Amino acid sequence: MKKTFGLLGKNISYSFSKKYFTEKFTKENLPYKYLNFDLNSIEDLPEILSNYIDSLKGLNVTIPYKEAISKYLDEIDDEAEKIGAVNTIKIVDQYYLKGYNTDVYGFEKSLLPLLKKHHNSALIFGTGGASKAIKHVLKKLEIPFMVVSRNPVSNQLSYSGLTEKIIKDHKLLINCTPLGTHPKTEECVQIPFHAIGKKHLLYDLIYNPAETLFLKKGREQGATTKNGLEMLQLQADKSWDIWNDF
Repeated sequence: MKKTFGLLGKNISYSFSKKYFTEKFTKENLPYKYLNFDLNSIEDLPEILSNYIDSLKGLNVTIPYKEAISKYLDEIDDEAEKIGAVNTIKIVDQYYLKGYNTDVYGFEKSLLPLLKKHHNSALIFGTGGASKAIKHVLKKLEIPFMVVSRNPVSNQLSYSGLTEKIIKDHKLLINCTPLGTHPKTEECVQIPFHAIGKKHLLYDLIYNPAETLFLKKGREQGATTKNGLEMLQLQADKSWDIWNDF
């Protein structure tokens, strides 16, 4: 039976992963297939597992299930446990699922070439599963950060509380929200973009479109910008390394 891999998420018809892995399997002449499992609820996962139990070997996990997936896993890798989010699952046998986080690898490897000494503090926009991986990397790199949320809790900032000074004091700005993703490309986090300058680095985890409104506004202020495509490619390759150790 043909080995099957796939992506768990919601509203994922746009996803990079299916095209990426399908092309990979074709290019490398591998008798595998990659499917999108578009779930209205994470509670639908057991049915997916049951339907594909004989062939399913690995899964990627995307918005909004990177945190909720944990209750279905038999084991979680130490790093993913610390992060509190899983984006890769290896099916060790038909009934044993182990979770990993490859977002950390993808983000760190794609960010490092862009970092300069003045990128010594960061603002993270968003509090979902993806932001947890970004926080983990920044802690590892010893870059202090603040999290900005629509519903801030202790030690978080609100969007309405962002001042020109806060933006100027944080030269690394990272968007972990889905705002601006195709087709809603006119959406964007509401921050004082006029305070951004040439020393800023804006990183958006979104890859479709290639330039979000967030990145466009940063570029217009002279900032360096980076979208999430390379991060996604790197984390996908890392997922494949995990799955390929059958």
